[in-house]
Amino acid sequence: MRYLTVKITPAEGEAFHPTAAALRDEPAITREAIHHVELLADDTVLVFAEGSGDSGRYEAIMRDSSLVEEYLVSGEDRWMAVSQFQPSDVMRRFLEFERESDIVIETPITINSDGSVRVTYVGSDSAFQEALRRVDEELPLTYEVMETGSYDPDVNKLLRVLTTRQQEVLEAAVKVGYYSSPREATHKDVAECVGIAPTTAGEHLRKVEKQVFDALVR
Repeated sequence: MRYLTVKITPAEGEAFHPTAAALRDEPAITREAIHHVELLADDTVLVFAEGSGDSGRYEAIMRDSSLVEEYLVSGEDRWMAVSQFQPSDVMRRFLEFERESDIVIETPITINSDGSVRVTYVGSDSAFQEALRRVDEELPLTYEVMETGSYDPDVNKLLRVLTTRQQEVLEAAVKVGYYSSPREATHKDVAECVGIAPTTAGEHLRKVEKQVFDALVR
């Protein structure tokens, strides 16, 4: 069994759904992750998602959308929401592809600030290739392969949110004492261990820390 992590982006200037575009463009809230998404028999979509910021603004956007049928929100600064809504054509077709394919989504799905999503699929290489071919040919979406490999259910999900290079830099940082207390190494030491520039090492570590801390607080 294999895993494939991809970044999926709607066509330029577009969004997966009109309501998603409104949520994306609202500075008072941040969409964090999708923990469950399902195309129901009545052709509506059910989503269990996570966000942070002003939950009141989230409720207002959902209430004002003619496409949203129901929603529930729990929490304040960081909140969970269940919503049922009418999908856009792109979203419906995308979820139909997922339902018809031989691949499974490992949740949560990370939502990026630009409206793209980071999704990890589990299945076979042939199933991945067929799914991505259909997306590429039939939907106004682009995808970028972030990571792939053998799926190990014992591997911590925190590591699967990191690329191979990020894992390598993180291991080097721990090895040279970058995360010791008091700190025993600098970006330069980490960089020398991996064979990259100090500025590149620093950039990798900042991304690692953001990914790990985001995953921990979910």
